[in-house]
Amino acid sequence: MATLYDTLGVKKGASPGEIKKAYRKLAAKYHPDKNPGDASAEEKFKDVQAAYDVLSDPEKRKQYDRFGATNGRRGPDPRDFNFGGGGNFTINDLGDLGDLFGGLFGGRAGRAGGARRRQPERGADIEVEVKLSFEDSLRGLETKIPVEVTTACRECGGTGAEPGTSPVICPECHGRGVVAESQGLFALSEPCPRCRGNGTVVEKPCRKCNGSGRERRTKRYTVKIPAGVKDGTRIRLKGKGELGGDGGATGDLFVVTRVEPSKLFQRRDADLVIEVPVTYAEAALGATVEVPTPYGERVSLKVSAGTQDGRQLRIRGHGAPKLAGNGKGDLIARLRLSVPKKLTKKQREALEELQKLSHDDPREALFS
Repeated sequence: MATLYDTLGVKKGASPGEIKKAYRKLAAKYHPDKNPGDASAEEKFKDVQAAYDVLSDPEKRKQYDRFGATNGRRGPDPRDFNFGGGGNFTINDLGDLGDLFGGLFGGRAGRAGGARRRQPERGADIEVEVKLSFEDSLRGLETKIPVEVTTACRECGGTGAEPGTSPVICPECHGRGVVAESQGLFALSEPCPRCRGNGTVVEKPCRKCNGSGRERRTKRYTVKIPAGVKDGTRIRLKGKGELGGDGGATGDLFVVTRVEPSKLFQRRDADLVIEVPVTYAEAALGATVEVPTPYGERVSLKVSAGTQDGRQLRIRGHGAPKLAGNGKGDLIARLRLSVPKKLTKKQREALEELQKLSHDDPREALFS
């Protein structure tokens, strides 16, 4: 069976430099990032990593050379340990020790090299406001809005490396994204301080983004404001928010409508309310009055004789468009009795005569 030296393709007496050089070559060849979905390459990468973990450590290599390959046989797997008298057991028999001991070591416990790289992070959502007139909120419109967002650097394409160059495998963690410190049976792993868990480093940073791979830009997005939006309506533009981290998805953009209030109409869901003044004579005798609609036209409204102040009359289909469904709401006319502040002599005489003829007591119910 192959020895750990065979796995790295070096002789038993190879120098540390030769071992390191062989490891880098094989790690770059079989790295999972370069062979996505290739299970055999991933397994080969693990074998190469396990071999290097032993042979790069002078003490572990000494023990392996002493108790490992003899008479042409493969030495013990570096993941197998003997506790004497009870036979061998392998760490694999315990399942994922990172899960078993994660709570004890802040999630860092596990086999050497078992810690994972940083996981992709979704970009943040952005919220911007757009101001609309009351009339535009009923008609709807299409507008362009400026948004300042973080995007991939246009100079380096988001790699962070100067154009013409590319990131290289981190020499500190050899592409794993983590470094391990041996603690006997276990090894505590933490993100590599050199590459911050990426597994790669930029030797020549992009001069425009200083190696970050990102830049702030003001982009203009076209947004369609549907007819019938209210103040505070949120419109979602998927994938137009902040750039994600480590390959994560881009966030969303939310456009919040701010509608200027109308001088005539009040919003009540899809219905609109307008106050319509009527004179005492119109309310008492009945009349036909004209009422404006928010769409520029006028409609005739019949006021019945004896109409009281505050009565509401409904005009079907002249309200705001409904966002959830078809059609429009209604226009509600709330009648308000208009009392003149000043009277002419004839008006006063007429009202005084009316008062003499009237025998109704509007306050009778208060004392009954």
